[in-house]
Amino acid sequence: MGRAAALIGASQGFLRAIGEARLITPLRSEGGHRRYSRYQLRIAQRARELVGQGTPIDAACRIVILKDQLEEALRLNAELRGAAETPPDETQPDENP
Repeated sequence: MGRAAALIGASQGFLRAIGEARLITPLRSEGGHRRYSRYQLRIAQRARELVGQGTPIDAACRIVILKDQLEEALRLNAELRGAAETPPDETQPDENP
């Protein structure tokens, strides 16, 4: 946990707090040590930046979650629009010759 905290420039207490807020849920080693993925550390870094700007930790966690949900919705929307905009199959004859 100390190494993960140092990587993102935060305290171990900060990582515990965002874990309690359920922003991230680290895996545990056999010895009980918290193990963070790179993705979880990116999420924690985003929350740390918001908290550093004066945002309360609970609000920062909610903002990060909502931004992730928005990004995913935009990605799915773009994917669906791309599928809807694919040209028709050229093997079918035109209706108006």
